[in-house]
Amino acid sequence: MERRHDIDALRAFAFALVILYHVAMYYVAGWHWHLKSPHELSWLQWPMRAMNLWRMDLVFLISGLALGFLRPADGRARLFGQRSLRLLLPLAFGMAIVVPYQAYAQAVANGSVAPGFLEFMMRYLQGGPWPQKAFDGSDFGVTWNHLWYLPYLWCYTALLLLALPWLATPAGLRLRQAFLGLRGPALLLPALPLMAWSLTLWPRFPATHDLIQDGWLHAVYFTLFLYGYWIGTDRDWWREVARLRWALLGGAVTLLALHSGLRAAWPPAEPGPWRLALRCLADLYLWTAILAILGWAHQHLNRPWRWLPWANEQVYPWYMLHQTLIIVLVVWLAPWQLPAGVEALLLVAGTIGGCWAGTAIIRRTGLLRPLFGLKPPERPRCPSPARPADPAARSA
Repeated sequence: MERRHDIDALRAFAFALVILYHVAMYYVAGWHWHLKSPHELSWLQWPMRAMNLWRMDLVFLISGLALGFLRPADGRARLFGQRSLRLLLPLAFGMAIVVPYQAYAQAVANGSVAPGFLEFMMRYLQGGPWPQKAFDGSDFGVTWNHLWYLPYLWCYTALLLLALPWLATPAGLRLRQAFLGLRGPALLLPALPLMAWSLTLWPRFPATHDLIQDGWLHAVYFTLFLYGYWIGTDRDWWREVARLRWALLGGAVTLLALHSGLRAAWPPAEPGPWRLALRCLADLYLWTAILAILGWAHQHLNRPWRWLPWANEQVYPWYMLHQTLIIVLVVWLAPWQLPAGVEALLLVAGTIGGCWAGTAIIRRTGLLRPLFGLKPPERPRCPSPARPADPAARSA
């Protein structure tokens, strides 16, 4: 199968965006995060919301694409085992070793625990107990914080693999072909299921990232995961999205401006029809923005960039490390009371540098590689022994 360099590049860019997003979460006013800066900025809500409406949706669609490219000949069970190892082992390691400092810093900041990380770790590894709301997830004793993506992806992978026999039936194939056959403005029709989830599930299941009570996000993310699985190898669909990239970009910008303007003019303070209407408009913007991103990426990124092999191996460790590094840097820098702009630049630079250095060690350490989602290092191939020269040829 032809290597899709645009998907590899998009995956790297999507996870790089996570670093900027989580640094901004420290500063954005009115949005909960583990620690908050004294320099809270209200204007940050607008660019953050514009990105937040499609950021993780794109990641799950790309994850579905990746699964669609795999399809090994030796069966679903083997693939599920491989994916389980690459998702659940890093999750367990991350919850035990990588994430706890985030919980510790949050609990110290809100006065729930006394300073002393080693004492906190001993208690954390035993599952608490903790004061109420000591840190995000403290009711469960431990937390996965930003690693919530891993158990969600594992669940969607399991569900899709179980559904493969039905997806291969005539009804399933017709549904996939109907999706892939959409052209022109009809490309926006897949936003309708997203709107349906907003109308039926969003009022009852606000986003929690706790896996159990996240019905609305599960419906949205799995739908996009399935879309990604469908579109991976269909060249005609990708050509159409690339052809319409300018129109899709214009549509996404228009929908964002309309959504932002309506939200500013009539803030949806109470649940009701107006909030549902804005939510559905956000769903249409979400899907249009994703189509525009896919179209532009396919047009301009589908080539063997020299940095791609390196970036592909960086993504998983950087994803696991970045938020803890941000929290560590926040704690270190806070006493200096730096201007917000200087501090933010140091947070971004320090996080990138820390991820770079940490991954350089992880990539070269066989024991650490699977704990950060990396495959075992390839063994160097032994050169084939040279054949002895043919005496007859020598004498010719």
